[in-house]
Amino acid sequence: MHGKIIKGIAGFYYVYTEEYGLLECKAKGIFRREKKKPLPGDDVDVVLLHEEDREGSITEILPRKNALVRPAVANVDQALVIFAARRPKPNFNLLDRFLIMMEVQQVPAVICFNKADLTDEEEKKALYEIYRASGYPVLFVSALQRQGIDQLAALLQKKTTVVAGPSGVGKSSLVNLLQKDTRMETGDISAKIQRGKHTTRHSQLLPAGGGTFLMDTPGFSSLMAPPIKEEELKEQFPEFADYEPACRFQGCMHLKEPECAVKEAVDAGKISPVRYDNYRLVLEELKNRKKY
Repeated sequence: MHGKIIKGIAGFYYVYTEEYGLLECKAKGIFRREKKKPLPGDDVDVVLLHEEDREGSITEILPRKNALVRPAVANVDQALVIFAARRPKPNFNLLDRFLIMMEVQQVPAVICFNKADLTDEEEKKALYEIYRASGYPVLFVSALQRQGIDQLAALLQKKTTVVAGPSGVGKSSLVNLLQKDTRMETGDISAKIQRGKHTTRHSQLLPAGGGTFLMDTPGFSSLMAPPIKEEELKEQFPEFADYEPACRFQGCMHLKEPECAVKEAVDAGKISPVRYDNYRLVLEELKNRKKY
């Protein structure tokens, strides 16, 4: 039968199946010989060995659509980056660094501002305007007031989504709401994962029903400059693409060059100065990293 790996610890893999729920599985030795390590998110074929103990064996790892390094997960459809609209105020530099990392790995991203109940319409509009030109979907939700949850759930339906965000933004509350109908279903295996040799914290997928999976990642407070070349950074800002062909110089870095259409778009309010300033900051880091 088919299943999806939701977690791997010390040679054991927990596979979610429609028929039996979660199975604790070992992988065949052939995967080690082929140097193919099973990852959370992998679609696999499994055989049931002991129904009562819910134990099985992975016999085949199906072809991957993609595989991320950090977090280590396969077959990702999109990323959901969660920040608070207030308390704490959004750290746009951190948000943009995460978006850059997803662009580098070619994973579509959705921006979600939680605690929208603490803001007014003017503040929401200002937040939306920063990312309007970039093309990222921007949602405003409130886990506390249960606002916007259905709209968010619809965006995640039947997809595997990496969820990320800093501490204190209500990420865990949102994830719990999104998987509220399936937490009981996974409770017994979750207890099994936490016992004895399975106590190490690892990334895992959370089934949210109907073929929907969430990967909750630990809260992050900083991200290093992405592992790309200086000249590649501008390609990770989608809103630059419409203006770059009109720059005077081919290969324009959009810094001090004259007749730069991207800088002109920033001055005209067509590209957010917040996004442009973060581009310059990350670019400077990339230059300094090259020096050392």
